[in-house]
Amino acid sequence: MNAVKIPYDKLSKEALQGVIEEFVTRDGTDYGEVQIPLGTKITQVLKQLKSKDAFIVFDQHSETCTILLKDDQILDSIDS
Repeated sequence: MNAVKIPYDKLSKEALQGVIEEFVTRDGTDYGEVQIPLGTKITQVLKQLKSKDAFIVFDQHSETCTILLKDDQILDSIDS
């Protein structure tokens, strides 16, 4: 994988909001019977980024971002 971790605090507030919002609204990211408001989902992901329980990853090949949990094995092969 040709990817890099992007520190959340290096993005502008608007860019960070956009990355998180796109991530939480992707197809297949809504699980469970209880509907969670978008704002709550964004707050939860931001908290995970700040606590380093999740990381923003930019794939240079596809030119896309995703957010991965810290225990995702893919992170082992990505430079910080």
